[in-house]
Amino acid sequence: MFHALAHKALQLIPLAVALCASTPAGAQQNIPAPRDVPYTGLIRLQVDATDLDHRVFHVKQQLPVRPGRLSLLFPRFLPGTHGPYGQVERLAGLKVLAAAKPLPWVRDTVDPHAFHVEVAPGITELELQFQYLSALDKNSGRVVMTREMLNLQWNSVLLYPAGHHASAIQVQASVSLPPGWSQASALRVAREGGAQIEFQPVSLETLVDSPLFAGAHARRIELDPPGTPNPVALNLLADDAALLQPGEVQLQAHRNLVQQADRLFGSRHFKQYDFLLGVSDKLGGIGLEHHESSENGVRTSYFKDWAKRVGERELLPHEYVHSWNGKFRRPADLWTPNFNVPMRNSLLWVYEGQTQFWGRVLAARSGLVTAEQARDGLAQVAATFEYRAGRTWRNLQDTTNEGTIGARGRNKDWGNWQRGVDYYDEATLIWLDADMLIRERSQGAKSMDDFAQAFFGVQDGRVQPLTYTFDDVLGALNQVLPFDWRGFLRERLDNHNPGAPLDGLARSGWKLAWAEAPSEFEKNDDAEWRGDDFAYSLGLYLKRDGQLDAVLWDSPAFRAGLSKAAQLVAVNGVAYKAERLSTAVTTNKTGSAPLDLLVKEGDSYRTVRIDYRGGLRYPRLERIADAPERLDMGLLAPRP
Repeated sequence: MFHALAHKALQLIPLAVALCASTPAGAQQNIPAPRDVPYTGLIRLQVDATDLDHRVFHVKQQLPVRPGRLSLLFPRFLPGTHGPYGQVERLAGLKVLAAAKPLPWVRDTVDPHAFHVEVAPGITELELQFQYLSALDKNSGRVVMTREMLNLQWNSVLLYPAGHHASAIQVQASVSLPPGWSQASALRVAREGGAQIEFQPVSLETLVDSPLFAGAHARRIELDPPGTPNPVALNLLADDAALLQPGEVQLQAHRNLVQQADRLFGSRHFKQYDFLLGVSDKLGGIGLEHHESSENGVRTSYFKDWAKRVGERELLPHEYVHSWNGKFRRPADLWTPNFNVPMRNSLLWVYEGQTQFWGRVLAARSGLVTAEQARDGLAQVAATFEYRAGRTWRNLQDTTNEGTIGARGRNKDWGNWQRGVDYYDEATLIWLDADMLIRERSQGAKSMDDFAQAFFGVQDGRVQPLTYTFDDVLGALNQVLPFDWRGFLRERLDNHNPGAPLDGLARSGWKLAWAEAPSEFEKNDDAEWRGDDFAYSLGLYLKRDGQLDAVLWDSPAFRAGLSKAAQLVAVNGVAYKAERLSTAVTTNKTGSAPLDLLVKEGDSYRTVRIDYRGGLRYPRLERIADAPERLDMGLLAPRP
């Protein structure tokens, strides 16, 4: 048998050699590095977005070309996501045509986001045809097309030539929409004909930074007075036309957001800014920054019960701040020449962390949330990191690598031990501390507002990105208040201490405290994922059916042997309800009635005993007696 197989293998060698010789030579060669030289001509991109039945985008591209090897790239590293999240697996049906005749293409054997084509002499243009197969439901990904609206991200529907900076490639895009639909985008319209809209040519960099929302029910609301230079608009798209009628109080809060941002930064770094806001229970939620627009997806409850629910009302302030922090001022090591060069995220605690800080502040200053709601939100943040067990092994600086290791947004089994994108909210506490330290040492004469104007407000009207380094941040802080800012920041970024960095709260006149009932903020939280919260007592989050959604590392539940694999069926012999578990926790404060929890894992059942005696614990902020109050009357107060 051995000799027969060996003989057969020897016979196959010439065939293998012939197949290798017929493979385009570019398949295993290096992809050209990006250079700051213009591409050979204008690329035309046509997207047909009318296939609502199958939720498929049909794409045609015309590329001027020169003879030789051409490498085409599908965008992989996406701005705002801070990592390799381009979904090339959704590209299908790729054809490359020259004078209507097909040309062979081959995917790169190392980088699956690259495709190689040999362009013969005499060929001056190629046509690409393919489809982008968007998610049919949330189980397969974020839904970007429904019967009522769509979210077109240009990076999902194009291939671009390697060897050039994205800013050096010019593209003219067009889109065909279903009849009667309207669109909103930072792109300017060149012409409209029937259902097709053609936009003015822009660089590939600008195109990818200018997504489009479209839908059957749309409304544009100007947030600036008529005649304002560099105006800002709110573009609403909804599942139903009735959802396009927010009240005047709600609209005024959004106008206030724009006004308070002007007073904070003292500049605008865009020609025009468009909030793209999808109000939908069908379209996938999103919050993604762009220089002159932002993609925002909220649920249909966004404008409902305005006085009670915060919901997603800190989303738009966060994304708007990014126009200054992240898009105009951009970390130098995060900037890349195109969308297939890996990103480096060492300064995300500024890019995202300070944006999160200012987003919360502007939400309060504008009236999108009340001061009480803002405090309750800070209490939640403080409690989260007070119980973040993973701080003892993984420092905050290391979490900035979360995106590039491909873990961003994943549902982790042991989230508070593994950590995640903590550079958002833990860094919020650090910037709160910086603000309060400046206020304290300057006797209230200065604050982080002064940093915002000096660092982000420079060169009013400039749109071109201005990069920064860690030393640039230190220099601007020292201009506001001379201090050992390097030591201040590095200590908070690099340490492995347990517990949250709460010095800023103390300087503000507040402290983290605990109550036996959740705050109104928490009770009225309408987040889609929200379940039953026993995080700071038993160390459990549960879904409404008793399925364990999270178990905090080294908590009473963890030490009892529980994990997300279990479902809580009964409490002390009675079917699980959140109220019954709450009563049981309270009853055992004296230790007289330990909790017997019946849990199910697959087809197996077992009883777990937890003798926890600390009672129910829900976070809140409490005033420190005789301490100066710098939060409500300082940081969160609207600027006149």
